[in-house]
Amino acid sequence: MAGIDDLPPLRDVIAAHGLSARKSLGQNFLLDLNLTAKIARQAGDLTQSDVLEIGPGPGGLTRGLLASGARKVVAVEKDSRCIPALQQIAEAYPQRLTVLEGDALELDTAAHLQPPYRIAANLPYNVGTELLVRWLTPKDWPPPWSSLTLMFQKEVAQRIVATPGSKAYGRLAILSQWRTDARIVMDLPPGAFTPPPKVSSAVVHITALPAPRYPADPAVLSRVVAAAFNQRRKMLRASLRGLAPDIEDRLIAAGIKPTDRAEQIDLERFCALARSFA
Repeated sequence: MAGIDDLPPLRDVIAAHGLSARKSLGQNFLLDLNLTAKIARQAGDLTQSDVLEIGPGPGGLTRGLLASGARKVVAVEKDSRCIPALQQIAEAYPQRLTVLEGDALELDTAAHLQPPYRIAANLPYNVGTELLVRWLTPKDWPPPWSSLTLMFQKEVAQRIVATPGSKAYGRLAILSQWRTDARIVMDLPPGAFTPPPKVSSAVVHITALPAPRYPADPAVLSRVVAAAFNQRRKMLRASLRGLAPDIEDRLIAAGIKPTDRAEQIDLERFCALARSFA
């Protein structure tokens, strides 16, 4: 396939605008428009949805989302060098692409999006996890987004979908799986990127559930899980001792052995333990 639209190939775009990837911005560009189109398809039917994209760079995934029929794409880009290339895409897709220059951790994008919207991004490595945690912990649930289709380092992707008993299982798995369905839908080798990173990558598709799988206060659950995994090698009766003097009784009531370790406890029992503190 020569391209997904009438715009120039991404290598030509990068050359024309001098867009060498910057390590300080966590940039690794995905230049194969076949791949960016495939990632866009993993986000589902976009024809009735606005889409938020973080870190579009030269616009490969942006073009994939628009070509897949996204009603509107709001692209947030911190690197001012990329703005002219993105504006060129905006001209090719009239009134369907809004480009916001700034830091995704600081910008308020809500005014530009009609909920429930979707989020799709090849996230910069240096802010990916922080953005995910923010999206998973809004003040109210269900959130304003219906799904997240995000690229991470493969190690982070595995932590999101990890199950109890595995080395990757931890706070991120519980946070992700408490109120969403999360699955890895694509793997990408380092050679797919320019420049190639030192690690493999993976795309995770996350769908918001209407309500949490098990009742629990978000702040309490977060505090319990953090205390448990901050000392994951310790037995829970030791790692959670600071939360309550009767922690052993609370653990037993939640169906947890006081001698268990955090990585052995499934989401349902963590929620039961959190309820005992509410």
